Amino acid sequence: MPINFDSALGIHTDALQIRSQRAELLASNLANADTPNYKARDIDFQTALKMASTGQSEPIKTTHQNHFSTSGGELFSPAVQYRQSMQDSLDGNTVDEQIEQSQFMQNAVQYQASLEFLGGKFRSIRSAIKGE
Repeated sequence: MPINFDSALGIHTDALQIRSQRAELLASNLANADTPNYKARDIDFQTALKMASTGQSEPIKTTHQNHFSTSGGELFSPAVQYRQSMQDSLDGNTVDEQIEQSQFMQNAVQYQASLEFLGGKFRSIRSAIKGE
């Protein structure tokens, strides 16, 4: 009897992918904290996870006829949103370093938790295969 890993692992693989993409965005925000007119970006994790679990994705738009087609691919691209600034800055930058750092650390802890859940799923599968 074959094992269906998609159903066995649940949403944790999608959660890891989204958390990884979110970590890249948050790191980019922190790296551009002093860049004039840079707008802080983020992913709404709950919406992205819901879209990933239902197989939906934001359509990737092409601007030229010679661009690669993305239809039918396995590419998942959650909607990237701009973060609302708490305080206006003179240079137009919307990055608040304290908020970005706390969001990055919270995302890192949740990424680690997803890894732990996924590790538990693999241990359960291994125990089932061994007959323990």
